[in-house]
Parts: sequence; C-alpha cells; structure tokens
Amino acid sequence: MACGVFLSIISKGGIMMKKLNIIFMIVFLLFCTAIAARAKIELTYWTHEDPNRTEIENRYISEFEKANPGVTVKRVTNPSKKMAELILTAFAANQGPDIFNLQIEDEYAYIVNSRLAPVDHKAAGYTSVEAIYKAYIPKVLDPVTFEGALYGLPLELTNWCLYVNDRVFKSAGLDPDKDYPKTWEEVVTVSEKIAIRKGEIIERRGFDFRYPYYLVSLVPMVEQLGGKLISDDGKKAIIDDQAWIKFLEFMKEWGPNGKNLGSPTYTNARKLFNKDNNDIAMCMSGLYQAGRIRKDNPEFYDSGEWRVVPYPKFSNAVNDVAGAYYGHYLVVNAQKPKENQEMAWKLIGHMLRHSEEYLSKVGLIQPTVELMESETFKAMPYSSVFKGDMERGHVVYYRENSAKIQDHIRGAVESVMLSGVSPQEALKNLRRKAQEALEE
Repeated sequence: MACGVFLSIISKGGIMMKKLNIIFMIVFLLFCTAIAARAKIELTYWTHEDPNRTEIENRYISEFEKANPGVTVKRVTNPSKKMAELILTAFAANQGPDIFNLQIEDEYAYIVNSRLAPVDHKAAGYTSVEAIYKAYIPKVLDPVTFEGALYGLPLELTNWCLYVNDRVFKSAGLDPDKDYPKTWEEVVTVSEKIAIRKGEIIERRGFDFRYPYYLVSLVPMVEQLGGKLISDDGKKAIIDDQAWIKFLEFMKEWGPNGKNLGSPTYTNARKLFNKDNNDIAMCMSGLYQAGRIRKDNPEFYDSGEWRVVPYPKFSNAVNDVAGAYYGHYLVVNAQKPKENQEMAWKLIGHMLRHSEEYLSKVGLIQPTVELMESETFKAMPYSSVFKGDMERGHVVYYRENSAKIQDHIRGAVESVMLSGVSPQEALKNLRRKAQEALEE
C-alpha cells in the first residue's frame, strides 16, 4: 500500500522524479518487490480423508487466511491407504507439499533423511521447544524427536479397540453384555455363531482385522504370545519362532482356507460398521469412529445399540498387550522457502489450538496434558476404554525400515491365509526379508 502511494506521487511530475536519487529508487523498488512477494505465500497441505475433520479444518484455514492477508492455503485430501505412496512420489520429484501428515511408521524416514524442517516454536505459538514438550503427555513426542530436534506436532494419537454392534449379536442369539469377546479364541467362537455364508462367500462377518495396518493391529498379538518384532538391541528381526508360528496358524485358520471367517479380500470392516446393515458385528477402530457413526448414521448412534470393548488377548497370553498406538504428526517440508516454513508452522499452531473441538467433533486425541485431563475427554463415549488400552499398549514400531517390514509381515500373513503357504515357510521368508530390511 505504502509503495503504491509513493510511486503514485512520483508519477505526478517529472521534476520530482529528477530530484530522486537513482540508487535510492532502486533500493526502494527492491524493497517493495520483496514486500509484495512476502505477502503472497501459497501453502499446500496434504492430509487423509475425514469428512468431520474437513469441516472444521476448512474453517480454521479460512480464519487463518483472513488473519494473514496474502496467504492462501490449498488443502488436499487423499485416501489414507494412498497417502504414503503419494507423499513418497511427490518428494522423489521434489514436489512435496508444504505441510502433510502420515502415520509415524511411514513418516519417520522423512525425519532421519533430513526432508523435514524442525518445529518453529515461535511460529507455532510457544515460548520455547521445552514448552512444547511440557504441553504434551510423556513420550508422545519421542517419535518425532531426532538428534535433539523436534520435527512434528501430533494431529492425532490413536489406538484401536473393538466396536461391537449389539443388534447383530442379538440377531445371532447372543447377549452382547455377556458374550462380547475378551480373548482371541472367543473372537473366533463368536464369529462362527454370527457368520452367514452363501457358498464360500461370507455375507455377514462376526469380525475382521484391519489388514493394511499389521504393525498396529496384529504385531501386538505376537507380543501377547511372547514374541517380538525386533530384539531389544535392535539388531535382530522376528524373535521367538513359537510365538510367530502360533500367530500365523491363527491367521491361517481365520482365513478362507481355514474356518473362513474373514479375509483381506473383503471390504474393510470399519467401513461397513457405521451402516448397520447386518453385515459386520465387530470392527477394530479408534475413538474417532464414534464421531463417524454419529455423522453417517445418527439413528444407530443414538440407539445405544453399539459399544466399545478392550482389545482382546489370547487365553494363554504371557504378556498383557493391547493394540499399538500411533501418531499422525503434522510436519513441514524442509525444501520449501523459509517464509513458507514459518507460515506453515504458524498454521499448524493455529489448528492445534482447537484440540477440544478436534476431540468433540472428530474424535481425535491431540495428547496434550490439558486435553487428557479435561471434562471434554472424560465425557466422550468409551474414552476410558481407549485410555485403559493405551496404558496396556505401546507406540507402534517406527524406524526408517518400518514401512518395508510392515509390507513383509503382510506378505507372510496373506500367504498363509490366501496362498496355502505353511506358517513355518511363511516365518522363514519373513525372517529373511525383515532382517534384510533391518540391515539396509
């Protein structure tokens, strides 16, 4: 504005123009150009699909743009399954977004490979980095801390428990108050009573797993049996053959070549649950699922004919381990100009100042001390179940190789379920591939 007024005065008379010092004029024009460029910042924000979150984040972005004239934000959503691949492709072409979020097991490699910018605490609204650590509950920032620097802030910290449709239980002659499964063996027994098949096709499943997310939902089953993914010293993959074989035998029996209770080839159980179409009785999901039920099917939500129960464990479990929890962390691309990075952290700070609304409207936990102790959290349906399971669980395995190792576990599980490979052979292949990934 000031540059425009000044140039307007200059243009009114040649006499005034002649009196200007040429050097001053050049410096002044360069200053004006820099101000104009600074005033026009375009941020791209890539995130996974979530209609409830889209509604509130679009509002936050609109507020941010009004408060920061010249800044525009383009929010792009993609299916969660595709996010890791899309981000990888974009960064390979040096075209990554300014801001994005992934599950930490996919995101961690970007931190250790110096593709992300450290948190700008001032832009994010904190007096210091230490103040950020104090604001969050212990250990949740560990996955985004590397070599003494902090690289992300949690959009959500999530663990999965078991959602139960009481109506389906009752239609199968079961009492959900008494018959909901506490063990994996009971998950099988209950699912056998609920399952309806047409030939080999299952038209109604009792339960099915979150197959793409093996590190979060299936590795804890191995840990219950005494096994480990990685040794304590971090040098050896796939610990305790007996535990892994028992787990793979369980998955083989679960699949179409065993008791035929579920399969990776079917629609994700979580996506069907909200519809209450008598095609799935139980699914594994996070606290956010309740908000999606409320939005997708208000009648079902208000009916009270659903519940959340703890992550099951084997009847002979040697460890009481719940499903792993993971974080989606908002991070900033280090390749972007410094002014973009600063403005990106400013936007992230603005969005994350609404943690109670993220919880109440979307069901996402941004694990600040303040939120976890709030009445809003305590009032959320079944929040105590999720909190209890989080205390029984641990953070998901995250390292540079975690995505590869998860893919190898997927190969082992699906080979015994779908291809007739023996658990022993699947374990042999898994150990070799996981060890190679660990040593790369």
